Amino acid sequence: MGRIIYWKEGRFVLFTGIIEEVGTVKKIIRGTHSAVLHIAASTVLQGTKPGDSIAVNGICLTVTKLSNELFSADVMHETLDRSSLGSLFVGSKVNLERAMPANGRFGGHIVAGHADGTAQIKEIHRDDNAVWFTLQTKPELMRYIAEKGSVTLDGISLTVAKAGREQFSVSTIPHTVDQTNLHSRKKGDTVNLETDVMAKYIERLLTAVPQPKQEGITREFLLQSGF
Repeated sequence: MGRIIYWKEGRFVLFTGIIEEVGTVKKIIRGTHSAVLHIAASTVLQGTKPGDSIAVNGICLTVTKLSNELFSADVMHETLDRSSLGSLFVGSKVNLERAMPANGRFGGHIVAGHADGTAQIKEIHRDDNAVWFTLQTKPELMRYIAEKGSVTLDGISLTVAKAGREQFSVSTIPHTVDQTNLHSRKKGDTVNLETDVMAKYIERLLTAVPQPKQEGITREFLLQSGF
């Protein structure tokens, strides 16, 4: 399967959900329906310049200013409405990932950096060396979440271990918890959620154009469907 790369403001952008480092929010300038975040970081600033993209808790943001240990990014009204970025405060720990280079290694799964919404942590429990997170989200988003499928939580590429009608669970290894902001998450916290982009495209393709009624599977049907 070829890579799906997203066009953003004149450039291609793709993330994989592999967190590079955890940054710290140093300053927030809030507008009526917007915000400017100032985030302390180090690794993700290497080779970064103004105009580049960095995923902050899974949300693709454009770097507007940067220094050796700090970068700034604008957050729009739409982003605040769909994500948990509006609840950040000075001192918040955020997951950071630079956009994937064209020759980079695909370590996670296809992540666009566009939040579909949020999910609330309903339960956290340990199972030997694993940490289980059970989360709840809107029914219209649960339809895209399948057991053993991929999901992105605060920018982290994770595999769905269980999926029900209203809740789903992920099982994380100690390394993932230690190297992301999951180690500070608690019951009741809200995280950004991006569902599997492939599921959304498949649904769109199947529903965008009314399909003629098909009586059984025929040779013509299989050919039209790409088989």
